[in-house]
Amino acid sequence: MRAARQILAETGDTSVSIQAIAERADVGFGSFYNHFDSKAELFETAVVDALEEFGQNFDERLAGIDDPAQLVAAGFRLSARMADSHPELMQVLRRRGLGHVHSDNGLSRRALRDLQVGIASGRFPAPDPTVALSALGGPLLPLVELRFARPEVDGDEAAVHLAEMVLRMLGLPADEAHEVARRPLPDLD
Repeated sequence: MRAARQILAETGDTSVSIQAIAERADVGFGSFYNHFDSKAELFETAVVDALEEFGQNFDERLAGIDDPAQLVAAGFRLSARMADSHPELMQVLRRRGLGHVHSDNGLSRRALRDLQVGIASGRFPAPDPTVALSALGGPLLPLVELRFARPEVDGDEAAVHLAEMVLRMLGLPADEAHEVARRPLPDLD
């Protein structure tokens, strides 16, 4: 799986041969089939694994924050920073994230949970958490793309502005969205 994640991060090319994957993983060709039935299964498992790692990273960093709006804002800002601190993981998200915006794992599951709490508490007046999740995933993926495609752009500043816009889209008043989007973040390792 590690070899598959590296390939996804480097090129996104899933047409690479099983032999090339096995060589990169430093295992025999036949060993591949001891674990996976196909390349498609391997690459899908690698994406799900990367997205789960991404979500776990957020769980660790954002533990203790109860405000769903602050969790949303911090998620955007941490994602931008993770392009530097966890580039392989973020390259996988960049190349394969769109197909997993509504998955039952990784960051999607956690974001949906936070949106449901925000809607239930009245923090977000959005009528449907699944639609609201689309509203989060839509801007997050281009933010990650921006971090890699235009490294000269200040990623932290872009993430703050995007977080503020998303919070306004979710129904927070402009002044509150501005303040929440700029709250201090936990440090990244």
